Amino acid sequence: MAFTITKAVIPAAGLGTRFLPATKAMPKEMLPVVDKPAIQYVVEEAVAAGLTDVLMITGRNKGALENHFDSMPELEATLEEKGDTDRLDKVSYSTDLADVHYVRQGAPLGLGHAVLRAQMHVGHEPFAVLLGDDLIDPRDPLLTRMIEVAGETGASVVALLEVDPSTTHLYGVATIEATDEADVVRVVDLVEKPAQGTAPSNYAIIGRYVLQPEIFDVLQNTEPGKGGEIQLTDAMLTLAKENIAGGMYGVVFRGRRYDTGDRLDYIKAIVQLAVEREDLGSELRPWLKNFASTLD
Repeated sequence: MAFTITKAVIPAAGLGTRFLPATKAMPKEMLPVVDKPAIQYVVEEAVAAGLTDVLMITGRNKGALENHFDSMPELEATLEEKGDTDRLDKVSYSTDLADVHYVRQGAPLGLGHAVLRAQMHVGHEPFAVLLGDDLIDPRDPLLTRMIEVAGETGASVVALLEVDPSTTHLYGVATIEATDEADVVRVVDLVEKPAQGTAPSNYAIIGRYVLQPEIFDVLQNTEPGKGGEIQLTDAMLTLAKENIAGGMYGVVFRGRRYDTGDRLDYIKAIVQLAVEREDLGSELRPWLKNFASTLD
């Protein structure tokens, strides 16, 4: 029987302090990237990979997430009366995109704790975790490849990106062994945000995971790590070191990724996506060239 995954977990309980004051009253996941909130790109990616059962791990002040993926009869009726079918389709699209559920994280005890909150919903099935700070270009289907590798190996799989060695202290970093497939490696060690100059490699973890359900038992026994939080990286290290449920593999991603994790990268992501849009790119590209020519 073909290996299938239907459930995606999206942690969305963070405070978004790097984007204050914009995130004082609005979830950071709802910040627009061109004309869609960042969270919609993530849900669309999950759905494209066949994951139509989505659980968001939320916190206080996150009601806008639920509203976005719910129907809005008054708005829809107004657009229909105006004959504005284009905008009506866009509004309805997010409503029908996936079967979206919500659970609160409660205390902000780290990514590992957020994933653990999904146990009741996920049960004993493999599942995917998608973080909202990394937007993956739909032309480079990373998650589909990760699910394929999980099916081949029976193991958990993490997305890895080769980064400049000077930036490894910003990421979880993997020690790897090659396999027979060029884009697949076995993960033998992991360290969360190593001190500058001490990273074992430049293979950084980015925010996509396909996890076996055994991760929940490991997380329940994982002590708080860096920052006093329960780190998902520490739990994955246990899977790798003890070869639990097939251990850990990595898919090395060489496609297009847009980082919305801080203000500058967020602006870059908007520009990168907008210049390739059919409805915006033809006017934006020459404007950008002219604007760039005025800069010192």
